[in-house]
Amino acid sequence: MQNINLIFTELYLFSGICILLMLGVYVKNSFNKIYNLSILLLIGIIFVIYKNGLEKSGIFLDSFISDPLSNFVKILIAVSSIIILFTSKQFILDNKISKFEYPIIILLAILGMFFTISSNDIILFYLGLELQSLSLYVLASIDRDNLKSSESGIKYFVLSALSSGLLLYGCSLLYGFTGSTNFELIKNELTVENIGAIFAMVFILVGLSFKVSAVPFHMWTPDVYEGSPTSITNFFAVVPKVVGLAVIIRFMDVPFENILSDWQTIIIFISVASMILGAVAAIRQTNIKRLMAYSSIGHIGYILAGVATGTTYGYSSSLLYMTIYVIMNIGAFSCIYLMRKDGVYTEKISDLSGLSKKRPLLAVSFLIIFFSLAGIPPLGGFFAKFYVFLSVVESKMYILAIVGLMTTVISAFYYLKVVKIIYFDEAKTTFDELKNFPTNSTIFISCLILISFFLYPSVLNNVIFNLLG
Repeated sequence: MQNINLIFTELYLFSGICILLMLGVYVKNSFNKIYNLSILLLIGIIFVIYKNGLEKSGIFLDSFISDPLSNFVKILIAVSSIIILFTSKQFILDNKISKFEYPIIILLAILGMFFTISSNDIILFYLGLELQSLSLYVLASIDRDNLKSSESGIKYFVLSALSSGLLLYGCSLLYGFTGSTNFELIKNELTVENIGAIFAMVFILVGLSFKVSAVPFHMWTPDVYEGSPTSITNFFAVVPKVVGLAVIIRFMDVPFENILSDWQTIIIFISVASMILGAVAAIRQTNIKRLMAYSSIGHIGYILAGVATGTTYGYSSSLLYMTIYVIMNIGAFSCIYLMRKDGVYTEKISDLSGLSKKRPLLAVSFLIIFFSLAGIPPLGGFFAKFYVFLSVVESKMYILAIVGLMTTVISAFYYLKVVKIIYFDEAKTTFDELKNFPTNSTIFISCLILISFFLYPSVLNNVIFNLLG
């Protein structure tokens, strides 16, 4: 029974998916029922995970583990997914993509993520990652009548298949040179002298970098963000990133711990490249979803800076950054859901011209969220960057900290440019008045958290720092 308790979260989710799938097949016009039941299923998952406690235990020869890190990340994924489903329903209905498979595929992706996060074995890790990836391929192209959506799905599929092949090759090399698939056993066999295993680490990092859209494996991000329906883009921008970060931390902290100096150099390069490209490439964007794509690349660079330190404090600061990043992105995309004029959703930044004169509350929401993304104090985004840079400076990586600060200043330009368009340009159009309670309430809560974070930053800090402490 104890073994079943450890994997009960995954069993519960899988059982729910099967029931919802049967319901969708046999009940006509079941989208609303399945959508609402999916949200209830995810709410139930939070309580199941919480009940697991904080004890670290493993089953199946320790290939599947439950520990504080995995439980925290699973709760963050469940909460994020609930909010995304909660806020995007109106958008889905308006764009006629209300297929009953939609929430079920999201749940399948989450099931793959849960196995990926709890894996302590490269076989289970790869199987979970592929279940997640296969679901994301379908989600990217779910709007089959839209050419852009189909194109983004194909692009993501082809490039992701390439990265998965490299990742699998790295996993096979790792097994070949260490004689084990278990993370703990690999750690014992892995030393600086094991050149073959270091090659394996490089291939694995390439695959994981693609999953979090870090440079130079970011090429899919702008096109997939723009082409996918906004509700799917919202999911892409938040949930897979959380999983990718957790897996990178798991790999760096367990199997690759003994070759710290080797992987550290690679992570530093990826971090610096992501920060620079994310800051520069977004400047000339005219589509707000493409701007958010390059923004996410830049933020992944800052998050990986904390991981590059190789310290517990660095990992914790990266997790803290990711949590605040989730709040900022959910708030930003909730605002984008309200960019509708004459019944058509728009993505042009120029359509925000003079928004403050027509929709002052939405304008203020954009201002708060974009200022936080830029890292302007005293908003939550500032503290996210502060803790990461503090961990980098404590590890004496001064050049990495300087690059991070410089790119923060550069990236502030395109966030402030959007705010300038909202407040100082002439009003060109008026967005429809949408009485969308889920979206409006999410925007309000996101802004409230970002504004008030400085009052009690230790609440979230202590929770996250204790996970890895």
